[in-house]
Amino acid sequence: MTNPEQKTLAIVCGGGPAPGINSVISSVTIEAKKSGWEVYGIYDGFANLGKGEKKVIPLTIDAVSRIHSDGGSILRISRFNPTKSDESLRKVVDTLIELGVTHLVTIGGDDTAYAASRIADFAKNSLGLTINFVHVPKTIDNDLPLPEGIPTFGFETARSLGTQIVSNLMEDAKTTGRWYLAVAMGRVAGHLALGIGKSAGATLTLIPEEFPGKEKIPLSLVVDIVAGSIVKRLASGRNYGVAVTAEGLIEKIRLEDLEAADCLEYDDHGHIRYAEINFSDVLKKELLKTLSAMGIKMTINNKEVGYEVRCAPPNAFDIEYTRNLGYGAFEFLRDGGTNALITIQNNQIVPIPFDQIIDPATKKTRIRMVNTHSIQYRIARQYMIRLEKKDFNPGIEFERLAVAAKMPPEEFRKRFQYVTDY
Repeated sequence: MTNPEQKTLAIVCGGGPAPGINSVISSVTIEAKKSGWEVYGIYDGFANLGKGEKKVIPLTIDAVSRIHSDGGSILRISRFNPTKSDESLRKVVDTLIELGVTHLVTIGGDDTAYAASRIADFAKNSLGLTINFVHVPKTIDNDLPLPEGIPTFGFETARSLGTQIVSNLMEDAKTTGRWYLAVAMGRVAGHLALGIGKSAGATLTLIPEEFPGKEKIPLSLVVDIVAGSIVKRLASGRNYGVAVTAEGLIEKIRLEDLEAADCLEYDDHGHIRYAEINFSDVLKKELLKTLSAMGIKMTINNKEVGYEVRCAPPNAFDIEYTRNLGYGAFEFLRDGGTNALITIQNNQIVPIPFDQIIDPATKKTRIRMVNTHSIQYRIARQYMIRLEKKDFNPGIEFERLAVAAKMPPEEFRKRFQYVTDY
C-alpha cells in the first residue's frame, strides 16, 4: 500500500540547456533524500509525460553527489509544451499522480515556468489534487524577470566562454587584418551579447534594446552602424575589429527587408521561423554590399555564438549559485510553499510568487530586457568604437572619416550621420 504521508518529488528540465542544470538536480535530490522524500528524475522534460509515458529514474544521493560540476543534463531536456492542449495537460498530471508525485521542481525558462503553473492549476481545478511546485530560473539569455543585477543561472558561464571565443576572434582579426561579425544567442533580449561584447572588448555591440518601441527598423540601419564603425577604425589606422550583435535584433528588422534578403522560412501556420535565420550570414552579405559600394575592400567573417556554450561545465559562480538555488527550492517546498520562482537576493533565499512575474497581456512570464539607462550599459557604450554625434563636428577628425569612407565630407555626413540618433 502507498504511504499517504510519503512525499515524492519529481524534477523536470525544460527549454534549452544551460550550464548548472546538474548542480540544481544534485542539490535538490540530496536535500530531499536527507528529509526522507522519494525523488524521481523525469527524462526529456514534459515530452514523455505528455504522452503518458513513465520514463523516469529514481534519484539517490550516491547518483548525484558528483554531478554538480558537469555540463548538460543527466535527465536530458526538451521544449515540449504541455499547455497547448487539455489532453496533454491531463496526461502529464495523470502520469505524475500515477507516480505518486506530490511536489514538482521545474528547471527552465519562462515557458517551463508557465507550464508548471498550468499543470498545478489543472491538477487542482480538474482533479481536486494538489501538486506543489517551485521553479528554478535557468537561461543563458538572462531574460527572466528577476530583480535587476541578479542573473539567471547559466548566464555567467555562457558569458565567460563567449568572451573567450570573441577575444580569440579579436586577436585573429588584429593578426590577419579583417572583421568578424559575431551573433550571440538571445531570443529577445541582448544581455548575453552585451556581456560578451563588453567583457571581450569587442569593437561594438548591438542589441535590440537600442531600438525601443514597436516600430520595425530597416536592415540598412544595422548594416550602416557596423559600416560606420569600420570607417572609424580605418580612419584611426586600424583595418580590423569585431562587431557583436544579439540574435534577438533580427525580430526588430522590417519584414520586407528580411524578405529581400531571401532568408525567411515559415512554419505550417505561416509564422516566420526566426530561429532558422542565420543572422550573421544576412549581416555579412549586406555589409559586404555596402562596403563594396563605397569602394572599401574588407574581409568579413561571421560566427554564431551560442550552442557551444549551453552544455559547458558551469564555472565556479554558477556551481555555487545553482547549489544554493536547488537547496532553496527544496526548502521552499518542504516548508509548504508552492507556485513560486526561487531567487537569491541580498544573500537570502527569496521566492517570488508566480502571479507577480506574469505579464497580464500575454499571460506568460514577463521578459527582462537590458536597461539601457543602467551604468552597465552606459559604460559599455563608452568603450565601443562607433560613429557618435561629435564625430560630425567640422574639423580634421571629420575630414579623416570622410577620407576613410572614400566620400566627400558632406556626402559622408548625409550618408552616415543619421546612425548617431540611436
